[in-house]
Amino acid sequence: MCKKLFTKDHEWIKIESDIAFIGITDYAQSELGDIIFVEPPQLGETFRAGDIFGTLEAVKTVADLYMPIGSEILQINEKIDSNPEIINSDPEGEGWIVKVKIENEDELNKLLTEDQYRELIK
Repeated sequence: MCKKLFTKDHEWIKIESDIAFIGITDYAQSELGDIIFVEPPQLGETFRAGDIFGTLEAVKTVADLYMPIGSEILQINEKIDSNPEIINSDPEGEGWIVKVKIENEDELNKLLTEDQYRELIK
């Protein structure tokens, strides 16, 4: 199973079995502007749904990143350390931020489908 869900805070989560990739949506990066720095979490850190797991610094603002589901950090995208602007150019692909182990799949039911997310940002 590989599906993509969204949060009201403009994060996306792509689920592949019990592992997921998390990043910010194209809408979020367009609202933030040029991203110049990412402060990611530490490997092995665990978070509950809704916890702040890092920050993005853009030219004009700093934005918190919110964890969509309870999870453990397995990997941080090394590309964003030296090339944070990849989040602007490919936010829902190569610009992913963290890879996590899903702790409670039931929490996925609280997230938005792509259609529901599109309605939100209209």
